[in-house]
Amino acid sequence: MMLPHSACVLVIEPDDSLANQLAFDLEEAGYDAIVAHDAVSGLQQCRDAGGGHSHHQPALIVIDRMLTGESGLSLCRNLRTIGNCSPVLILMARDTVDDRVACLEAGADDYILKPYRSEDFLKLVRLYLKPDVDTTEQLRFGDLVLDIGTRRVIYNSRTIELTMKEFELLKFFMEHPREVLTREQILENVWGYDFMGESNVIEVYIRYLRLKIEEEGQKRLIQTVRGVGYVLRES
Repeated sequence: MMLPHSACVLVIEPDDSLANQLAFDLEEAGYDAIVAHDAVSGLQQCRDAGGGHSHHQPALIVIDRMLTGESGLSLCRNLRTIGNCSPVLILMARDTVDDRVACLEAGADDYILKPYRSEDFLKLVRLYLKPDVDTTEQLRFGDLVLDIGTRRVIYNSRTIELTMKEFELLKFFMEHPREVLTREQILENVWGYDFMGESNVIEVYIRYLRLKIEEEGQKRLIQTVRGVGYVLRES
């Protein structure tokens, strides 16, 4: 899906001053900004804009982790539950492995650190809102088709909506069909993080993919290789 120059960014931030600064920076950079100050109004903005159709949803959502009444991570989970596939950036004050893992497990694509810096923020926004590459390249595995240019996934004539990270994860598997991929390989190539210790980020996203691909009782394509990792292969 090609994003228009004035792509809409939803900012869910309880602090008026920071919310206004984020919106100002976005509009100066050529984006449309919508501001909500709590989880309830933020979720309502997505529902009003979406109407059940992903192409009407905000192109990007920025959520402060510390919201009144409901945490930003909980809101992110709710957005994924209702089928919102827009990239989500979490604004947070700490940068520990546990914090990064918590964001990813909630369904976020990335995070922004406080204190807020306009240059770093806009660099990340541009990364996630860069126009789609004009290409007709497709990856195929049996009846599963992944279109690089449109970022569409079709399986047995059914279009599957994926978040950015879900798409990148499936793309990595389809670039290495029938090859057993270790957890370390997946983390490095899909997330670019070197997590220390135990993390179930991969398991969470594998589950997301399986739920969407196997929605209508389709056979399992992403299989677990116990003690090693995962592999894309026929059952």
